[in-house]
Amino acid sequence: MAEPTTGSGDGVESVGSAESVGGAHGEGRCPAPAGGAIPLPAAARGGPISHAIFRVARTHRLIAGQLLRRVGLHPGQELVMMQLWELGPQRQADLVRLLDSDAATMTRTIRRLEHAGFVRRSPCADDRRASLIEATTASHALRKEVEQLWRQLEDITVGDTGDDEQAAVLRALGDIEKRLNRAAAQLGE
Repeated sequence: MAEPTTGSGDGVESVGSAESVGGAHGEGRCPAPAGGAIPLPAAARGGPISHAIFRVARTHRLIAGQLLRRVGLHPGQELVMMQLWELGPQRQADLVRLLDSDAATMTRTIRRLEHAGFVRRSPCADDRRASLIEATTASHALRKEVEQLWRQLEDITVGDTGDDEQAAVLRALGDIEKRLNRAAAQLGE
């Protein structure tokens, strides 16, 4: 992850690089500042790591979306499919818990996957109020493609980063996630 750097001597800090800034599909995009650095807004100077995480997550999701579009999926849907392929049929409530989602988002995701023919929804045998979600035969044909796209996303993400640096990044991200989860639990109290 890039550290804040001073811009071209104008006192504006910048982090990372990108070719353009703006909408996810090209509309409303503006050229990046000279040198490709995205300026760190003054309001974000108190949280440069949080700003970097936001930008990295947004760009990662954009690339994932472009890759997944090839197989008819949207970001997040592949995570549901991975759970179903790995664990077999699941109650919708269990998918919410497994993916740390919310009920409304999961309902929309399942509805879209069902409409695309990738999952089938049926009443749960031991609780008729619950839905059991299962991957269809058609979705199993996607599994190898999704696994390949996920490897491609990983390759794009890590590039030629060495094993030691990748392990350090994973440790740092794990630590950040733990702190954020603790804070979320405290804020939710």
